[in-house]
Amino acid sequence: MLTYNNWTEASENFEVDEKYKGALNTLEWAYNHYGEEVVYACSFGIEGIVLIDLISKVKPDAKIVFLDTDVHFKETYELIDKVKEKYPSLNIELKKPELTLEEQAEQYGDKLWETNPNQCCNIRKIVPLNETLQGAAAWISGLRREQSETRRNVNFINKDDRFHSVKICPLIHWTWKDVWRYVHKNDLIYNPLHDRGYPSIGCFHCTKPAYDENDLRSGRWSGQMKTECGLHQ
Repeated sequence: MLTYNNWTEASENFEVDEKYKGALNTLEWAYNHYGEEVVYACSFGIEGIVLIDLISKVKPDAKIVFLDTDVHFKETYELIDKVKEKYPSLNIELKKPELTLEEQAEQYGDKLWETNPNQCCNIRKIVPLNETLQGAAAWISGLRREQSETRRNVNFINKDDRFHSVKICPLIHWTWKDVWRYVHKNDLIYNPLHDRGYPSIGCFHCTKPAYDENDLRSGRWSGQMKTECGLHQ
């Protein structure tokens, strides 16, 4: 089994087919190779909806974890309920941080997402994902090369030094148009905020409509000199 500790570069090559651009081939390999030791960390954004549908074709009872920071949009929580109804066999878990919002405010001050967003992301996202991955050899992410400059060199299989794991990214060759074409063709449910100018959706305090049509993540942490929560750095 390929793990962080025995990592070998470019250990697997996947055919980039016309229909799925390598995504389904990558997922089939991931679940055949890791079985129950791979987890999908899903944000339930539009890429997540595509991956959930693809994963359901490969492993209908796959484990999917949503990092529930307690400050997501209500539309996101409503979407998760709808996804559970559509894919009842999937094992969808909402992973909460150790600290409640009240406990966080007591220890670090009110509105930590404004005063120290990196610390807030660490408490409510990075630590919970690290806890989730303790029992997994690999995890799946919906990163696409087109999303931002920091993601242009992502491969199907990556050595993840942040979490000492193997990170699998099936959608690296998908464009924004590819994602939406798949969603509409397969009549998939998705977060209505996407139709209101939010191409990338995170916590409601730190997410605004995108202001740059060439940067789909331009609405995240606006004015904070911050582009990533830290999960993919």
